[in-house]
Amino acid sequence: MNEMETAQPTTAENLRHPARCRGPAFDFHRDTFAFANETKWRYSVDPVTGRQVATPSVPEPDYTLHCFVMARSAKQFWLHARFEPGLAKPDVAGCRRLVRAVVSRSARTPSSQREQVMIPGYVGLREFSEKWETLLKAECGGAWRSYFQRGNWRMIFPFLRVHQQAEAARLSATVQQGELPVVHVLRFPQLTINHTLLIFGAEEGPDATAFRAYDPNIPERETFLTYDRTTRTFMLPPLHYFAGGRVDAYEIYRGWIY
Repeated sequence: MNEMETAQPTTAENLRHPARCRGPAFDFHRDTFAFANETKWRYSVDPVTGRQVATPSVPEPDYTLHCFVMARSAKQFWLHARFEPGLAKPDVAGCRRLVRAVVSRSARTPSSQREQVMIPGYVGLREFSEKWETLLKAECGGAWRSYFQRGNWRMIFPFLRVHQQAEAARLSATVQQGELPVVHVLRFPQLTINHTLLIFGAEEGPDATAFRAYDPNIPERETFLTYDRTTRTFMLPPLHYFAGGRVDAYEIYRGWIY
């Protein structure tokens, strides 16, 4: 923890976009958790009725309802941790102290290079979480954080198409600035989906924007949240926990009301 790097010079541009001081760009295969937020149910579409059908996951999983926790924690590690693979690995007590130091910090503002939490012996969060899965599950936060996230109040109000249009534009601008928005995706009041994604890229097409996302439910590959500019609608593909289709979306952990 006493090894310091030379801090990047402070400029007006860095003050406007502090994530640009962060260093390397987000890498899905380095900067995400190796384990999954599991789901109690698996979903499919009934070919006759076209409705989404839920069946219990077997065996019953023991780590569920942590998508908010995992998306936020992945962002906190990206904002506040510096991995040093060439140094000796810490023991369990040392790892616990390091994890607590990271997840106790802001999910919005990055640490300066001098203030980053140095994690020795690992390339990134994925390798670290392969070794310390149980510890990270215990220390990053309980499922209750998903229920009491302060932005949950927004889901009960209608999502107008003009709002989703503005949200897509803001998310695209945020990603272009090198930041990682955490996005709540949902259908309310149906609650066919109530989930969180970490957006780390955007691919602009003539009629749509495909947002590249880390999905805590799917650790092995990235997911795409697509915004259709014609219908002004966000869409998710069919997934094991969602039959696919329209979702509403808004960023959380970005201000005092969300």
